[in-house]
Amino acid sequence: MGNEKKKGLKGYYLTTFLIGLGFFTMGLMDPLYDTYVPIFLSRYIDSNGVIGSIMTLDNIVAIFMIPIFSAMSDRTRTRIGRRMPYIITLLPLTAVCFGLIPFAAMYALWALIALVFCLNFFKQAVRGPVVALMPDMIPGELRSEANGVINTMGGVATIVGTVGLARFMDVKINYHGVPTDNILAFPFASILVIVAVILLFIFVKEKNGSFTEEEKEEKAPIMKSLKVIFHERDKSALHILLSLLFWFIAYQGVLPFVGKYSVEVLNTSSGTAALAAGMVGIAYAIFAIPSGKIAHRRGRKKTIRFSLIALVIVLSMIYLHSQLTLSWSQSARQYSFWALLFLFGIFWVSVVTNSFPMLWQMADYKTMGIYTGLYYFFSQLASIISPPITGAFIDWFGFPSLFIFAAANMLIAFFLMAGVDRGEPEDDPIALDTEAN
Repeated sequence: MGNEKKKGLKGYYLTTFLIGLGFFTMGLMDPLYDTYVPIFLSRYIDSNGVIGSIMTLDNIVAIFMIPIFSAMSDRTRTRIGRRMPYIITLLPLTAVCFGLIPFAAMYALWALIALVFCLNFFKQAVRGPVVALMPDMIPGELRSEANGVINTMGGVATIVGTVGLARFMDVKINYHGVPTDNILAFPFASILVIVAVILLFIFVKEKNGSFTEEEKEEKAPIMKSLKVIFHERDKSALHILLSLLFWFIAYQGVLPFVGKYSVEVLNTSSGTAALAAGMVGIAYAIFAIPSGKIAHRRGRKKTIRFSLIALVIVLSMIYLHSQLTLSWSQSARQYSFWALLFLFGIFWVSVVTNSFPMLWQMADYKTMGIYTGLYYFFSQLASIISPPITGAFIDWFGFPSLFIFAAANMLIAFFLMAGVDRGEPEDDPIALDTEAN
């Protein structure tokens, strides 16, 4: 049996890598967007509060678009598959909008905001179909390892964006006869996204065909899925969704501020500050696949709960870092902070890599996109809730308090995960029984 699984896993690596190209595009655009769009907005807006509100636009759009388009793709049947029509139309539109952002920023505030809205509409609409493509094509018992491969590609994309493409923002080009910088990373990333879409379309072949009679009768899959989650005697899906809400509140509270923390507390340069988030991305890329393999042997739930406790410890260490290192040199403080963020990234990727497969294991083929949408609904809800709260904590108690806030939320997630009894590779999907309860 073990040999069969090993053969099966090796047989799916290429397919998983190719599917991961879609996830790569998200990992490439997101860090550049998060780092530089606030800078573009600050050309016109003085208030950080207003800028922060605009920056939550992608999360607000996501909370609606991802579940809707994930469910739509569940119900789509075309000659090229059910996810691919959305991928080959919406991802190129996303790339075009992304590449034009620096030019809109030089033109006018209204143009920048309009393009940011269009970018987020297309990007969040396609995110669900992109992610749901993997569990459509990879067997349930291999999804933790497959998700590790995909998360590795997301981590590599973060490194490419923060360490590689970001350097092009310092390159000056002649724009309307004037030497101008803060442009090139965006169109370069846009080209890479379009190339990834082309490769994905050429080499990944989805199932095609028409609806079966059973699927034709399935009129309200969203409501049936929600009924299972909220009314089923087994509350595993509900518990894992609530758990991810809290661990994403922790994560989304910390990540937007680590660059600012680096500059204001550790006195690093603004260019170097981007490497703080890069440390998490590097750990993500290195440990995503091993974390999937560990969960395959040890169990997904055990791996996640161990990682959550480890994250509580690491965040507590980061909280103490600024005070304990006051007598150290600036470079020593900076490198030790990066080391802690790298450690954070190791355990964070173990949580993310294995939580999605747990939820997918509770879905069936017809509702895979819906469960994907629910995952993103709760994670994006955290992205809306968390930044204002952590911002207030920083104003009231100082920067280190955000790490204690994050540790507390990771601890809540740890206890909520105790209620998850399904989602391991050997578990069967939840049956969507309309007569349940």
